[in-house]
Amino acid sequence: MPPPLHLALPSRLLPISVALLIAALLVGGTLALSAGDAASRALGLSLALGAVFGVILQRGRFCFVCNTRDLIDQRDPRGVLAILLALAVGVAGYTLVVGAWLPVPQPERLPPDAHIGPVSWVLALAAFAFGLGMAISGSCISAHLYRLGEGSPTSPFALLGTWLGFGLGFLTWNTLYLAVIAEAPVIWLPHHLGYAGTLAASLAGLALLAAAALAWAGGRATHDAAATGSTSLARAILVARWPAAVTGLAIGALSAASYLRVGPLGVTAEIGSLARSAASGWNILPDTLHGLDGFRGCATVLKETLLSENGLFVTGLVGASLASALLAGQFAPRRPTVRDVLAGLSGGVLMGWGAMTALGCTVGVLLSGIHAGALSGWVFLVASFFGLLAGLPLRRRWVPV
Repeated sequence: MPPPLHLALPSRLLPISVALLIAALLVGGTLALSAGDAASRALGLSLALGAVFGVILQRGRFCFVCNTRDLIDQRDPRGVLAILLALAVGVAGYTLVVGAWLPVPQPERLPPDAHIGPVSWVLALAAFAFGLGMAISGSCISAHLYRLGEGSPTSPFALLGTWLGFGLGFLTWNTLYLAVIAEAPVIWLPHHLGYAGTLAASLAGLALLAAAALAWAGGRATHDAAATGSTSLARAILVARWPAAVTGLAIGALSAASYLRVGPLGVTAEIGSLARSAASGWNILPDTLHGLDGFRGCATVLKETLLSENGLFVTGLVGASLASALLAGQFAPRRPTVRDVLAGLSGGVLMGWGAMTALGCTVGVLLSGIHAGALSGWVFLVASFFGLLAGLPLRRRWVPV
């Protein structure tokens, strides 16, 4: 593996200055958009929420692959506990929001815009492919986005592969839809358990997973350096990895706040829309994508405007993670190897096909779906976990750490 590139920075002054400039641009962009009409204000809020998400991801090292691998290989449960806490906090937050909007979960109604998708073996297959792809590429899509800001040599190729995978997904969609998805049930748990029952069942399930993670860790200490007071406050915020409790609470609260003001968290809609527009422009897109635009999830559309809510959310995510990495001294680009390129592209294609077919990824389907009480979120969690387990040996053999 080649060594990191030496950028010959004169001091820490340059990266700090660039980080402050990026932060100023994000704040300025948010303020400028927020001064417009209602649609423009939604764009500004999306940019701000994306920036907050990027900082939390980068400082908390919030990555479904890395956190699970840390638990499996090193018996370090912190990252997995952060994910489970984020799910628990978000479930509680969504319950409050949806319960206010839709006091009675009547059978014929679903909460507006919530990511509640069809449940079938196609969803399980897509989630398995996604898990396999994120294991091979080394991260899920959201983590690749924040690692762009850290100078990852693999992430650009993984995101390119994701874009290509979306294109493949559009080509296989009609066959899978007509054979299976059209008749698959869309299951919202409050229809069957009520709000209280769904909340209790979700928290119980997450508690069982947390207990299993702690049991696997075998009593390994789970405290973080920042939580013990062994580091300064500034270093704890700007440099050290955030404690799992802080990261999980922040992600869960952000997810509920985003749903309340803009929409569910998701990172693939813009990538999918770019792929759909390109495929349409090249005349390789089917004339009709049956039923696709009627489902909830990370919706893809033909691009008609430059700015979109999801596009600005991703822009804020990448920009803020870059600024955060520069401040922490964790911006470490290096030249990609052939293995980096192949792992990124192949894993990305699997993730893209999986995300398109499942109508989202670990953020859009798993996180936002479980928060909303969707059975599809739990199916994605289980199937992508087994895909991840299948892919980790390939990753170790292909790209040894």
